[in-house]
Amino acid sequence: MSEESGSYGSEVNSRKWWDPVLAVFHRLENWSIAIALGAMMLLPLFEIVMRQFDAGISGNSAIQQHLVLFVAMVGGVIAAREARLLSLSTFTAYLKSGYAAAAKNISGTVAAFVSASLFAGSYRYIFNDFSDMESELFPGFPLWWAKLILPLGFLVLTLRLIWQSGDRWWLRLIPIVVGAGLFYFGFYEFDEVEGFVWPLLTVVLIATVLGAPIFVTLAGAALVLFWGWGGYYPEEVGPILALNLYDLVKSPMLVTLPLFTLAGYLLAQGESSQRLIRLINAVFGRVRGGPAIVTVLVCTFFTVFTGASGVTILALGGLLMPVLLAAGYDDRRSIGLLTGAGSLGVLFPPCLPLILYSVVASSARVSISLEQIFLGGLLPGALLLVLTIGYGVMRQPKRVAAPDEAPFDLGLWVKELGKAAWGATGEMLLPVVALFALFSGYATPVEAAAVSAFYAMILYIVDAKLVRKVSMLRELPGVMAECGLLVGGVLLILGVAMGFTNYLVTEMIPDQLVMWATENIESPLVFLLLLNLFLIVVGCLMDIFSAIIVIVPLIVPLGAAFGIDPVHLGIIFLANLQLGYITPPIGMNLFLASYRFEKPMSMVIRAALPMLVVFVVGVLLITYWPALTTWLPSVVLGR
Repeated sequence: MSEESGSYGSEVNSRKWWDPVLAVFHRLENWSIAIALGAMMLLPLFEIVMRQFDAGISGNSAIQQHLVLFVAMVGGVIAAREARLLSLSTFTAYLKSGYAAAAKNISGTVAAFVSASLFAGSYRYIFNDFSDMESELFPGFPLWWAKLILPLGFLVLTLRLIWQSGDRWWLRLIPIVVGAGLFYFGFYEFDEVEGFVWPLLTVVLIATVLGAPIFVTLAGAALVLFWGWGGYYPEEVGPILALNLYDLVKSPMLVTLPLFTLAGYLLAQGESSQRLIRLINAVFGRVRGGPAIVTVLVCTFFTVFTGASGVTILALGGLLMPVLLAAGYDDRRSIGLLTGAGSLGVLFPPCLPLILYSVVASSARVSISLEQIFLGGLLPGALLLVLTIGYGVMRQPKRVAAPDEAPFDLGLWVKELGKAAWGATGEMLLPVVALFALFSGYATPVEAAAVSAFYAMILYIVDAKLVRKVSMLRELPGVMAECGLLVGGVLLILGVAMGFTNYLVTEMIPDQLVMWATENIESPLVFLLLLNLFLIVVGCLMDIFSAIIVIVPLIVPLGAAFGIDPVHLGIIFLANLQLGYITPPIGMNLFLASYRFEKPMSMVIRAALPMLVVFVVGVLLITYWPALTTWLPSVVLGR
């Protein structure tokens, strides 16, 4: 009794006076992003209904686009709160505690300074350089009110980065002192800064290696380059980056990104995975390789709607591993299959990377519609799916029936199949609803995304109230905040990347890259082979969202120079990143599988090698068989 009391007392004493305040603030963040995502879902639905009466919502498109801006900033703030801002480096995972703390402080100092620069630049963008106090988002709501989320978001982001830079007050003072010094010298002491460009870029690179978020890498590089080589004064660079971030929301396709992702997170929250496993197991469970088919199809389904293979491995690994082991697969084969299957689904609509690629490629002067990229990914995605299933079927050992195992009963099988199909009907109809809304012509891509999210919301409500019997008021804000965290982190990177891309285009870097490539590479086939090798390395080193944002603006002009169909290039890009996820020694899915199944990396790498061969065959077929990608868009869309 006394031991428990002592434990409770120490827990109470460890609490700080500000913890309740922070808890309320965190709930406000969760609810605000939940309301924003809910509004983004409902506004297009109202538009569909009102269109039947030849009416509409005034400024509906602009409102939705500014809600995207709100979700981007608040989602980025929540990602910072949870210390889950996307970064390029996992180097600090190998450092001992003292060195890891030093690395955290250095990267946090650079990150806080860059974020503070974006805060100052956003403030100047609204109230000085690009001031527009007269415009209204809708009657009675000034436009600059909506823009305020930019400086407010970067302010909170800066404070959180400072707080996370160390676990002691004196460590947290370092970013403040260093940042103040850099601001002073940048604004008042340095007139000619060309000589400081490479040292400053080196600092940004070191911070990146030590774990700084990727938005810091891109924004920091853009700040240095615009300032040092672009001919801009320090006070002019921040507003330029803020303008590029604000211009991002003008892309109409961008609204679909959080809505389709919301559909996936709502689906993944309940017991949909168990219902799908039961259905697919009822269909394929008794055929040779049935458990492998179940594993591949369920993993693919969830990656399609969550957009992240890591979520699939972490969430479904514990459910599917016993299915494979019970069928006779050993640990090694089971882990290998799950590690590979976790990245399947990226090429199937409406997966998040497809949408993001369409947005980024369109900003790089190549127009790719959602319909084109969605259709283009279907057959290549099916090819990788079939190859993976084929491998799983071949690798299942011969099954010996247990002495007490009941013989096959057709009546019982039909009964079980009917129950399983009825239970999973809602989940199986979700892709049908999404694709019908998109390709039927009755809805725009944004409205199709809203319909999909609304349908997923209905499934979630039914599951929460009737199956799991949980309080939605307690659970739903957290689910939507988790969705906003992913979307916000990606959009934050995308927004600052626009500034970095703007510098590259201004300095004609892509044009110079095209000139070099066309002078040194004669054959498009050789170009595609070199591109494959390059993208596999990129897939190892970067997560798929960061890779799309950073690399796509560079390779799109190259693809055009060699006559590669832009949709084909996009599918090649994404297929290679899938391959990079399981490429040793640092493919992301290898780390996630090692963590999820508590196995050493050496064992996971050996387990994943057969799947690596399967993916290599698939990627080569996708690369050198263009019709696999281009045929379906040309037939359906006539392009």
